[in-house]
Amino acid sequence: MDAPVKTAPKTQVEWKISDQPVPYPEALAAMEARAAAIADGTAGEQARELVWLLEHPPIYTAGTSANDADLLDARFPVYRTGRGGQFTYHGPGQRVGYAMLDLKTRTPDVRGYVRDLEQWLIETLAQFNVKGERREGRVGIWVQRGMREDKIAALGVRIKRWVTLHGVALNVEPDLSHFSGIVPCGVTAHGVTSLADLGIQVSMADVDVALMQSFKKIFG
Repeated sequence: MDAPVKTAPKTQVEWKISDQPVPYPEALAAMEARAAAIADGTAGEQARELVWLLEHPPIYTAGTSANDADLLDARFPVYRTGRGGQFTYHGPGQRVGYAMLDLKTRTPDVRGYVRDLEQWLIETLAQFNVKGERREGRVGIWVQRGMREDKIAALGVRIKRWVTLHGVALNVEPDLSHFSGIVPCGVTAHGVTSLADLGIQVSMADVDVALMQSFKKIFG
């Protein structure tokens, strides 16, 4: 089988940054609507690809592979979602990046897209002198801390009609105790960390700049 052909996207990617936490149902509805418009080729701004940077109020979300036993303490609202993956936490201090990209005009390759998302996070962390790494059999981006490994970023993807939904979540300075209500991504043997936990104090605006620069490097 021939390798997927990468072509230039038809339109420049639009960036949206929300300064206040966005309720999850509101974000999901907006994301679904935008992805549908992109897939339909609707005229105007709503047909442009979009990357949306935001925070959520404290919530847990369950992906399509979530095991109910991994919800240890439903102290925050729990949302079932169509993205891949298991349970994850979102909350203030965590930068979520939702990407609505048209893979038909890029590379129609799901695995390749996931690796690009991982590389987006790795390149972003490198701007803060953090070595983010993939781990075989484990979703997300990890940092080595002596004899232990901690997860610093998560990702979950859904693709409808070759348009992507959901995306990545990078821990900047969230309350790490909030992760204890779940088994994050089904992994019990390792912990969770953040830039702040690693001793790196940066603003969300700094992270946004790094995300945008790294995105352009990976996705064009």
